[in-house]
Amino acid sequence: MSITRVLGIDPGLHRTGWGVVEFRSGLLRFIGCGLIKTKPVDATAKRLVQIDAGLADVLRDYTVDEAAVEETFVNQNPASALKLGQARGVCLMSAARTGIDVGEYAPTVIKKSVVGTGRASKDQMGMMVKTLLPAIGKISEDEADALAVAICHGHHIQSRLIAHNKQVF
Repeated sequence: MSITRVLGIDPGLHRTGWGVVEFRSGLLRFIGCGLIKTKPVDATAKRLVQIDAGLADVLRDYTVDEAAVEETFVNQNPASALKLGQARGVCLMSAARTGIDVGEYAPTVIKKSVVGTGRASKDQMGMMVKTLLPAIGKISEDEADALAVAICHGHHIQSRLIAHNKQVF
């Protein structure tokens, strides 16, 4: 029996959501989730360091085998898109620094993997995450998004294993 733990990350400069899910014999198990919050009054560089430190704590506290980060969507405001891209870069670096594989998924791919349609609403995503992981209790949208990223990555790992005729966890 193979067990795989996946860290999903929903990057944001103000709030970065994270969630850890365990895949065991085709079943999902909620391990933990949370938010890394920064203060808008702080300099961008300080906020990026806080995101890195928060993810370092998560990666230290939860033994994960792989991680995944949501890709940036096109934003109407170029300054906001740039800041989100910086936060996303820190998230990728923080996870990759530990030596684990880090996947990247577009929002539509995550929605399709979790709900079955790439145009799912936030409410549909939250409902499906709570259905798949009933032990989570009350969580924020950012935490639900991070757990959805982890679930999506786990499904892609399973597909990779099947394609290579290896044992699925």
